Amino acid sequence: MSAAASTWSNPSLLEIRAVSKRFGEKEVLKTLSLNVAQGEFLTLLGESGSGKTTLLRLIAGFEQPTAGELWMSGQRLDTLPPHKRRVNTVFQQYALFPHLNVSENVAYGLRANNTPKSQIAERVQQALAMVRMSEYAVAKPTKLSGGQQQRIALARALVNRPQLLLLDEPLSALDANLRKEMQGELKSLQREVGITFLFVTHDQEEAMALSDRIALLKDGALEQIATPREIYAHPATAYTAQFIGQTNLLRATVRANIADCGEFKFPTNSPDGPALFSLRPEKIFAASGTPSYPDSTRFFADIRQQFYGGSTELLELLCSDGQVVRARINAAGPLSGRHEFFFFAQDAIPVKP
Repeated sequence: MSAAASTWSNPSLLEIRAVSKRFGEKEVLKTLSLNVAQGEFLTLLGESGSGKTTLLRLIAGFEQPTAGELWMSGQRLDTLPPHKRRVNTVFQQYALFPHLNVSENVAYGLRANNTPKSQIAERVQQALAMVRMSEYAVAKPTKLSGGQQQRIALARALVNRPQLLLLDEPLSALDANLRKEMQGELKSLQREVGITFLFVTHDQEEAMALSDRIALLKDGALEQIATPREIYAHPATAYTAQFIGQTNLLRATVRANIADCGEFKFPTNSPDGPALFSLRPEKIFAASGTPSYPDSTRFFADIRQQFYGGSTELLELLCSDGQVVRARINAAGPLSGRHEFFFFAQDAIPVKP
């Protein structure tokens, strides 16, 4: 496991200290430690079964940790009942009450918490204004689109003025175009209200688009935490490199600062012995018509498959030693046969198996 830390200037809001969780014999979370900063948009990313939703439920108070502690704003969190935590959750299914109108749905939590009646109307209006849904105050949820329902669910969570908002795959029920639109709105809203968002998804593109940092979970453990740019450009492990985007994993033997991958060799600072490198497809270039750069590695390969992607093409390349690598190049029309390609040594990133 690698949990490469990324700096974050804001003070910590939530501290997850060596938390583990078992359901019977199954260990769902494995001594996980993580800090979430005030005002941060942090995404828990991982496959089904990685433990991300379980961690969210522990923070919300719907489950109790088997071991470890949760702290928020200097106060022990895991000893408090859910209604005493300044934490609200937006679920995948928005769970709006169909018999209540929009304002009544948003006000529900305030009434449940015995908020003075004199404050409820104003706070509901403020929450609806935040999500730009004021004009739908008297509408029933069944008359709203999926995106509008999602905004009402956010308003219902924000009206309680939480310190931390938990979002459990809230966009997964939306169609592709609306999902993209709501990603932008969600990010803008988080910046406007300044509340810390802890967002759960299995969609790496969504995590990359929204997050200040991404915490990648694998089998209940923290694989890596970093900014989207850092986790993509410098994955710590082979799993991270493969889960975040596409990559070529190059198995090599290093001797005297040279990595030998069979078809190609390149300089490296890795120690002697077996090594594994991640090389992103867009870091492999077509060599035709380009000068021979002194710090590049050139090789020939046959084009086995070509996938058109609008402005780019993804090429599946068969090297003479049987290795298959993928290159993403600018769209150049149909290609076939044998071609020369190159990459730069600094783009081959050493990763842990």
